[in-house]
Amino acid sequence: MSGTAPDTMEWIERLVAHDTTSARSNLPLIENVADYFDGLGIPVRLVHNETGQKANLFATIGPPETGGIVLSGHTDTVPVAGQPWDTDPFEAVAGDDRIFGRGTCDMKGFIACALALAPDLIARRLQTPIHFALSYDEEVGCLGVRPLIELIGDGLPRPEMVIVGEPTNMRVVDAHKGISQQTTTVVGRDGHSSRPGDGVNAVAYAAEIIGFLNRLTAEYRSKPGEDPRFNPPGTTFNIGTIQGGAAVNMIARECVFKWEFRPTPGTDAREILDRLDDFVEAEILPRMREVEPQARVETKVDITAPTLDSDAESSAVRLALRVAGANHTETESFVCEAGLFAEAGVPAVVCGPGSVDQAHRPNEFVTRAQIEACDAFLRRLTERELT
Repeated sequence: MSGTAPDTMEWIERLVAHDTTSARSNLPLIENVADYFDGLGIPVRLVHNETGQKANLFATIGPPETGGIVLSGHTDTVPVAGQPWDTDPFEAVAGDDRIFGRGTCDMKGFIACALALAPDLIARRLQTPIHFALSYDEEVGCLGVRPLIELIGDGLPRPEMVIVGEPTNMRVVDAHKGISQQTTTVVGRDGHSSRPGDGVNAVAYAAEIIGFLNRLTAEYRSKPGEDPRFNPPGTTFNIGTIQGGAAVNMIARECVFKWEFRPTPGTDAREILDRLDDFVEAEILPRMREVEPQARVETKVDITAPTLDSDAESSAVRLALRVAGANHTETESFVCEAGLFAEAGVPAVVCGPGSVDQAHRPNEFVTRAQIEACDAFLRRLTERELT
């Protein structure tokens, strides 16, 4: 590569300038990074989605054999539509101690720190490889990294550990919750609202089902044995969207609502779904079918992602704590790709610049201090041998 390699701030500016909202292609950003590695003489592996409009990127500096550390980050971001931004969200705007822009915190700041380190890693002639893994569609269910992980050990080297750079204020996080997202469809019988007994109001029955989920929320909040490490503690539930009915003077034939729960490590997700099915079978469908024999309630699981609960003695946890100068780990209630790496047998921790309090919000930012701390963390990390 001719000229001076981009530093971290320049990389933040480049990455933020790409609108990689999950609904859009991330290829311009991936191609930018691939060109950078090509200029450094580092081969890259791209793993495209089925449409060819998105791709993961994997690159290795150092010996290409098994082992080493993966620096992992997702390239997609959440939308900005409808948010009251004070600046252009796709321009990195630096204030006194804050760098504003979509993705600065979640999580292009971490990716920028990792990419800026590459020339130094090449110069050091590493004995232990450093791998770069950039993914797509994390924000819509950790979808993109899955085909990349499937290649580990079968086309890609099996690393010793992975650092996922989600925003943790540079704290070492060894556990996070999982997620299960569902769509529940309630189908009854329509009719004139003046004769409610002739119809089966799908909206009303959906409300009863949502009421059951709200009771589960209260139950799991106070359930003995629920993991107290998390904030909020225990498994949480959320009703995200609901649509139903055609007019106020019509009995609603159909109602669809989307909901999720975020289980703590060890929580049986299947048990939650089974309890919902049992409630519907016992309390909802018999009454609906007294009027409409074809009435139905269907719940479809749309997306799941596993929890993370790393072994305290794993190489990832021990090394990350030592490099961070910390004596204890912490937890996060969000879900990220670390759980998927761990599920595939790669020890994982989460540690990155910025606070989740700023993620997904208008005027998203990361502080300069956090970026500097991440730069220093990655330099120390890559200078240490795995033990």
